[in-house]
Amino acid sequence: AKFDRTYTGNLGLTATRLLGKASSLIINVSGTGSNQEHDRTDDFTDYGMTLSLDTSLGNQKLSPYLILTKQDPKTDADNFSLMYGIGGYFQVGDRNSFSYGYNYTDSKADHNLSDSTADETNAIGHGYSLGHDFAVNSIFSTSTSIGYSDSDAKDDTNDYETYDFNLRINFGFPWAYVSIGDALSFNDYKKADTSVDSGRIRSDVTNTFDIILTKTVGDFFPSLDPNRSIFINLSYEKVISEANILNYDYITDSFSLSFSKSLKLN
Repeated sequence: AKFDRTYTGNLGLTATRLLGKASSLIINVSGTGSNQEHDRTDDFTDYGMTLSLDTSLGNQKLSPYLILTKQDPKTDADNFSLMYGIGGYFQVGDRNSFSYGYNYTDSKADHNLSDSTADETNAIGHGYSLGHDFAVNSIFSTSTSIGYSDSDAKDDTNDYETYDFNLRINFGFPWAYVSIGDALSFNDYKKADTSVDSGRIRSDVTNTFDIILTKTVGDFFPSLDPNRSIFINLSYEKVISEANILNYDYITDSFSLSFSKSLKLN
């Protein structure tokens, strides 16, 4: 595995149409391809479509949405998912805003010759979230959120509940944007998986720490980016999972470097 590589490419297209003065319709279609050199288990093609509406109702900003996806793994069963839900937020004064959301998910997998038990993970899920953003001043802000989700699968060993707690602090410095986050996720399964441990019901907690730095390329090379419109994004993420079953204990470190630029075509 040390000498294996996976190459992934993504292409997406988003269209927005205004509906009156306070609403807009957004349509996004995307495709992702993954190719692995040796093992081939990471070879897959993804397709997705998102429909969302941004609108207002009194002081509430509402965004109902519908998401359809299909994943076609080369060595496994095809997966289909449907998600719909609604998110909203409202402001209280100049410094506080509150957000909330609900989503429903229906995930299914097909049988095939290489995976005759794929549909055991077919699941119906419900998710709920609450959040609060606070602007201390023009530079410093905080974001906190809590969440709960429940997944009921065809095979009860895949049934679980998740509790999420997130904290993020943001610094809008003149020289860069820096965001630091820490999240805890508690997963409680409802039935023991006899294929792993017949006498113990899985329970685990995952801690995710990340730091993101965004800066314009023009700050380093003014002649290359005189309008300060090309952004360089650096991020680091560390995930620590601790479970009562050793199979699910792990630590991962991830680093990312990306460049982004927005273009106006009209």
